[in-house]
Amino acid sequence: MYIYTVVFLMKVIPIMASAGISGFESPASEYSDLGLSIEDLIIKNPNATFIGQATGTSMIGVGIFDKDILVVDRAVQRKNHDVIVCTYNGEFACKILDVDNRLLISANESIPPIRINELDSFRIEGTVICSLRCHRPCYLPGE
Repeated sequence: MYIYTVVFLMKVIPIMASAGISGFESPASEYSDLGLSIEDLIIKNPNATFIGQATGTSMIGVGIFDKDILVVDRAVQRKNHDVIVCTYNGEFACKILDVDNRLLISANESIPPIRINELDSFRIEGTVICSLRCHRPCYLPGE
C-alpha cells in the first residue's frame, strides 16, 4: 500500500447522467455556481487524513478492490469491525478490526483472519472512510 497526503481540489456537480436528451438546457446549469467539493463530502479532519492505494483482493467483500484509492482518517474514533489501515509486522495492511478477539479479518473468505499477539508489531494508522475507484488510470505521486 502506498501512502499519500491529501492535496487535491475538485468540484462535483450533482446530476444524473441520461442518454438521448437533446435540445434542452443542461440539467447542471442550476448547480454551476455551487461551491461543492469532494473534500467537504468525505474529509472531516483534513489534518489527520491521508490517502493510500489498495493492493490485492483481501477486501473485495466490502467493495475495496485492487488499485482502489482509500481515504483514511486518523482522528476518527475506531469501532469494532471498522475497516482500518494498519502496520502489521512491518507491512501495511487494510483489514476489518475485531477488537474483542484481537483479529485482523479479510473480506475474502479464502484469506484466514490474522490473530494479533503480544510479539507482533502492530499499529493502527487510521480508519478507512471511503474508497474511490478510478475508471481511467490513476497516477498518484511517486508512481
